[in-house]
Amino acid sequence: MSEQRDQMSIIGAMVGLFAVVVAVVAVGFSLRAVDRAETAQGGGGGAAASAPVEVTLSEFKIEPAEVTVPSGGSLTLKNTGSVTHNVSIKGADLQSADVASGKSTTFDLSKLKEGTYEIICAIPGHAEAGMKGTLTVGGTAAPAAGGDQASGDHMNHDGQATVNYAKMDEDMLKSFEPFVETLKTGKANTKGKGGEELAPTIAADGAKEWTLTAEITDWEVEPGKVVKAWTYNGTVPGPTLRGEVGDHIRVKIINKLPMGTDVHMHGMILPNSQDGVAPLTQDLIPPGGEYTYEYTVTEPAIAMYHPHHHGQMTVVNGMWGSMIFSPKGGGGSSDYVIPRGKVVSGVQIPADLKIGQEHNMVLNDSGVIGLSLNGKSFPATEGYKLKTGDWMLVNYYNEGLMYHPMHLHQFPQLVVARDGIPLDSPYFADTVTVGPGERYTVLFNAKAPGTWVWHCHILNHAEREDGMFGMVTAIAVE
Repeated sequence: MSEQRDQMSIIGAMVGLFAVVVAVVAVGFSLRAVDRAETAQGGGGGAAASAPVEVTLSEFKIEPAEVTVPSGGSLTLKNTGSVTHNVSIKGADLQSADVASGKSTTFDLSKLKEGTYEIICAIPGHAEAGMKGTLTVGGTAAPAAGGDQASGDHMNHDGQATVNYAKMDEDMLKSFEPFVETLKTGKANTKGKGGEELAPTIAADGAKEWTLTAEITDWEVEPGKVVKAWTYNGTVPGPTLRGEVGDHIRVKIINKLPMGTDVHMHGMILPNSQDGVAPLTQDLIPPGGEYTYEYTVTEPAIAMYHPHHHGQMTVVNGMWGSMIFSPKGGGGSSDYVIPRGKVVSGVQIPADLKIGQEHNMVLNDSGVIGLSLNGKSFPATEGYKLKTGDWMLVNYYNEGLMYHPMHLHQFPQLVVARDGIPLDSPYFADTVTVGPGERYTVLFNAKAPGTWVWHCHILNHAEREDGMFGMVTAIAVE
């Protein structure tokens, strides 16, 4: 009987244990069912399991500008631009990997506490050009698209709005109106004009002297867009300095910036002590300080001046200017590079060729100035008026961070010099690609009447969803 009772006890214990297991499994299934239901309704559910929120990077925008992710969430960064971008969380010491053009990456935000953060692209100059936004951690991520659709929207297969093509057409056409008016009347549609020639003061010893004041000033890049530019004498570009070989020059710098500075005369042949690289060749010019560069010009030059100290910030934000020194008797013109009397690709260059107009065109793509020609973004860029048959000489200067293929409609550009050095073999080009720090000098003959567009041929440096902008101008030939 005792043995029988023991067997019954064992069986009873096993039955009890089985009942507990069944109960635990049932509770587990029940909890998972609740979890699935809450997740479907936007409640509970692990934040780590939430889908990444997509963010698009381009020149120069973070879209959407206001991003919301659940705690423990992540971003999918998609670069639709033409250059590398990234996303950095200000004040959190957290930054994504760099994302090349056309590529994507996942940015893990699980270490971020709930709250609101400023996000930027940390590539030099990109935040200043507009790549900023706000990130909220701990909210509910917004759907990728949807809501009310404006008239003209096209719909994808899910019934979500994609692109309003009618609005894009309207915006593109309207973006030309201020520029056309400016070209017709000659009246600028923004305040300020940079690159004007600054006449030197002739000292008692015959030296040519210029004074440049480095300061932060308001600068209108395009109609209604005013930025804090870093400038020389309050303009972008700074004044143009012209002279001749043999000139003894003095360039006085007055520093009204909040930081130290120096000035490198890029492309000039000069003594090492005047090269403008603190602390190697001089002491840093402190805020409120002054410094004078002095030397004799020994060779012709199509050069530029800009800071070397923290150039990644100061130069792209506006601190640059042109320097042109011609052979004696050249009057400071850059036409000493013209191959007069030569035949280039079957085209006879007149021996008595006279320049109708000579212009500098400074290219930029970053900082507060952004994509621009001579410190202005279309429709505030300067247009040019020529008579049929006029010859025009242009010096391209690239003070930005990217290469820019400059395309002039209708008129082949005769490339006559690179970095101020005349070419032994000039050549015609439809598009001239100018790299950072380079100068190209081109000549063209305006043979055909009409208005002809002139722009960077990296197309998103000239066009965006709301119309033409950036590195665009035109010439009107009468």
